[in-house]
Amino acid sequence: MSAARPKIVVIAGPTASGKTAVGIELAEKFDGEIVSADSIQVYRYLDVGSAKPTKEERERVSHHLIDIRDPDEDFSAGEYVREARHAIRDILQRNRLPLIVGGTGLYVRLLLGGIADMPQRDAALRKRLLEHEKEVPGILCHRLSAVDPASARRIPPGNLARVIRALEVFELTGKTISEVQQRHALQDRPYEHLFICLSPDRRVLYERIDNRVDSMIENGLVEEVKSLYVRGYSPMLNSLQSLGYRHATMILSGGLAVEEAVRLMKRDTRHYAKRQLTWFRSEPDAVWFDPKEISAIEATVSCFVEHRKMV
Repeated sequence: MSAARPKIVVIAGPTASGKTAVGIELAEKFDGEIVSADSIQVYRYLDVGSAKPTKEERERVSHHLIDIRDPDEDFSAGEYVREARHAIRDILQRNRLPLIVGGTGLYVRLLLGGIADMPQRDAALRKRLLEHEKEVPGILCHRLSAVDPASARRIPPGNLARVIRALEVFELTGKTISEVQQRHALQDRPYEHLFICLSPDRRVLYERIDNRVDSMIENGLVEEVKSLYVRGYSPMLNSLQSLGYRHATMILSGGLAVEEAVRLMKRDTRHYAKRQLTWFRSEPDAVWFDPKEISAIEATVSCFVEHRKMV
């Protein structure tokens, strides 16, 4: 009996790069099912602003991890990994190919590499650290630089939550969060994977982003957010502070005119796409394609999955 790891295919890339279309085409060609890797598509009722696959697209190919939480429910990266691995196991049991499709880089990275065994949060310690920061602003960043320079360089000074978590791990374990993550790095690799990243020409990508934003507004993004308020959901929810939804919230609050909100939404989406590209370029095993190169993508997947049913 072979001990080979099961094979999965990842289709990642920046927003509006064509991941959904490529994923569906590959799923149809290779007898696959799609597991979403999108941190907003997990939420029910957030359809327009999250660019969820349409009803017709989901009828063509089975999709998983879409509409599995209400907007006021938390959904951590750890929960994503557990849910995604359960879905992958079911897909493999049906002798079909799992395709992980989405642009939330952290979800993909943890799915492929697992989650380090970190200590649970300590409320009393966190409260004490926060009180120190209030008494002496900047002291936590200074302390982190002393005990964990690698994390201090990586974490933006304004991201106090991540600074506190890094200090919390050090206080509770005596090890830096960098050490814990490095020791874990090669311990949990359950899948053999093909990591495809889509990267259209930058001009084309920005044009697609602009068109998508216009389409979201025309297709009722503001009305969708208004309907969430009617359901009783607060505009302060994390899910409604995401890209697009926070812009619609500003329109509804009277803080921005529609034209200005659209301009900012396009700008912020372009910035988000740049950050996604930076993230995925740090993945050492990513194979890059223009989404127009569908024949080359299919040939690459074909080579990867060859004989998978015999493994």
